[in-house]
Amino acid sequence: MRPLFPTKPSKMPGGGCTVKDVDQGEFVKALAAFFKSGGKMKVPDWVDLVKLGKHKELAPTDQDWFYTRAASTARHLYFRGGVGVNAMRKIYGGRKRRGTRPSHFCKGSGSVARKVLQALEGVNIVKREGNSGRRLTSQGIRDMDRIAAQVQTKMKGASH
Repeated sequence: MRPLFPTKPSKMPGGGCTVKDVDQGEFVKALAAFFKSGGKMKVPDWVDLVKLGKHKELAPTDQDWFYTRAASTARHLYFRGGVGVNAMRKIYGGRKRRGTRPSHFCKGSGSVARKVLQALEGVNIVKREGNSGRRLTSQGIRDMDRIAAQVQTKMKGASH
């Protein structure tokens, strides 16, 4: 079965590796670990108290969910730049269960999306582009490609 959205492998000079070339789950974990170990990302005080949207019943169980969300957001911006808070709310939205009534789509938390983007701006991964949303900086692209190369070498080492 063919994938729904086939991604072509990157053609970097020198056989380099980009974010497109690695498994997204492993990449997001590695990027979240990079953000956490850097210690520069400003995490709000309320991260252990908040739900991630009105469609959620419980708060996240992972203590480091903010870093994971930041990594996921950065990966999304790598592929589609010019994204704002409202677009992030749609991406991280979900199905609200309403008991016996039919389910409806609800957007994710706007405050969480805004604080994640602001935290990424603080570590110089993302910059504002006027009214066209936020885009990755050249440093952000470079860091993400470097981490993708590390993930790829780790995955090759694990498969042998």
